[in-house]
Amino acid sequence: MMLQGPYGGLDKDKPLLRLPFTHFAVGTVSLALAGLLACLVISLMFHFEDSTYTHCHVPNYLPSISASISLVPERYIWRCCIGLHSAPRYLVAVVYFSSYRGRFARRLQELLLSGVVLLCSLAENTGLLLLTYVASTESYSVHKNGFIVFIASSQLHMLFTCRLWHVIKRHCLHPEELTSYRWKIRLFMFNISCCLAAVYFFRRHNEYCEEGIYTLFALCEYMVVLSNMAFHLTAFWDFGSKEVMVATQPEDKHY
Repeated sequence: MMLQGPYGGLDKDKPLLRLPFTHFAVGTVSLALAGLLACLVISLMFHFEDSTYTHCHVPNYLPSISASISLVPERYIWRCCIGLHSAPRYLVAVVYFSSYRGRFARRLQELLLSGVVLLCSLAENTGLLLLTYVASTESYSVHKNGFIVFIASSQLHMLFTCRLWHVIKRHCLHPEELTSYRWKIRLFMFNISCCLAAVYFFRRHNEYCEEGIYTLFALCEYMVVLSNMAFHLTAFWDFGSKEVMVATQPEDKHY
């Protein structure tokens, strides 16, 4: 017979928290999306002149993300949302690596690539934190380097992830995996296209200072970030049947 105290018994072994991974994934991405939309709306409504200012004083109609998250209170809203968003992102990076290790245990090339994907994911999230907590108005060089790390690592992360899922697709047994692969490819190609367009408009703005060009740059920048969020949201299909669980460590039973 097992002795039970007021806080003992079988309930002690039950999970403290069980959350479907689909809810976890949507909630994580929603934090960043809500923060971005809030900052852009507040900037357009209350800080239009400051957020759309350009160095050559040509008309501009949309704020860049860097400009909108550098103002107050937008800065604090963005930092709060990204702070809450980033912790689960580190966890998801490790979960993906664990999943790839199981899938590619006997494939050295893909196993090594899985490690590179993990490093890219960690660098992407760290770059996001850096550009978030160091505003362009505080230290432009640090903010700029954080942005470069974020963009470069996110592009590599998407590229190598698509490569891994190209291999997974050959042996996938579930329609969700095929759907996930197809959306990863579409979002990666869209992200690359928007990124190249953003670079073009940014350089054209700096060279010719034409009206509305910086607005097109800002629009492309939005699309880059939104497609990046959508790419990470494909975890909805990758781990749709899984749960995030918090539980106490199992203890030996004494009878």
